Amino acid sequence: MLAAGACFATREDVRLLQTQMQASEAQTAHADSERQAQLDRVIEQLGLVNDSLGRIGGQLTKFQGDVEGSVYAMGQQLIQIQELTGQSQRRLQELRAGLEAQRATTVAPPIATTPVPSDTAGQTASPTAGQAPGQTPSAGTGAVVTSTGTVTGAVSGANGTPGPNQLYEMALDQLRRGSTTAARTALQDLLRQYPNADVAADAQFYVAETFAKEHDTAAADSGYRLVAQRFPASDRAPQALFKHALVLQAQHKVQAARAAYEEVIAKYPRSDEAVLAKDRLRVVR
Repeated sequence: MLAAGACFATREDVRLLQTQMQASEAQTAHADSERQAQLDRVIEQLGLVNDSLGRIGGQLTKFQGDVEGSVYAMGQQLIQIQELTGQSQRRLQELRAGLEAQRATTVAPPIATTPVPSDTAGQTASPTAGQAPGQTPSAGTGAVVTSTGTVTGAVSGANGTPGPNQLYEMALDQLRRGSTTAARTALQDLLRQYPNADVAADAQFYVAETFAKEHDTAAADSGYRLVAQRFPASDRAPQALFKHALVLQAQHKVQAARAAYEEVIAKYPRSDEAVLAKDRLRVVR
């Protein structure tokens, strides 16, 4: 009887244990299902985040491309403006040189020998102040009539020497041909003979350019600095100062180069070189 009860109790315990195990398995399965559902939701959210990041990355790339394209377009426009301005200045310079050439080749009208007018007493007109005796001024010519009846000392239309614009054009022509020495000689003659000419700043700038073409960096840099010092109000000054900054940057003189770029921006804020200097400051480290 006791054995039968013990056996019965054991079977009841087994059934209870099985029931508990089934309940536990059900709970575990439910918990696993919940966790799987949560994991699926997290994966879905991560996918959405990745998609958003991808879209943002694409937009950022497009924005960067647009900015780079805009900067490039601005640079091209600046180049076109500089080219157009350079063509206009070039044409104006050619016209000036042509006018100087015309003045230089103008031949004074032939001067005829004229008899000396006599006064009522049969004497030659009395000399004016500054004239030698026996000489009479010929009206309107700047010439002097001698006692022999001839006219001397007539002033011609030009002295025959090239003007500053002619020298400048000659120098640029030599520079285009690759004759840097001949170009520099003409430019230096211009600066010596016409230090206050309109093209003096351009001449000094191209003197520096001739040295740059010869890879004489020190002499070129000295020439650029001289342009900025002697002609600070000219259009060539910001160009020269910017090129001076480029030389410093190439020599890895970072602080000096940054100072030179900042000087371009401060002194010539509306120049094209100021725009270029701002771009350079972003990369000079």
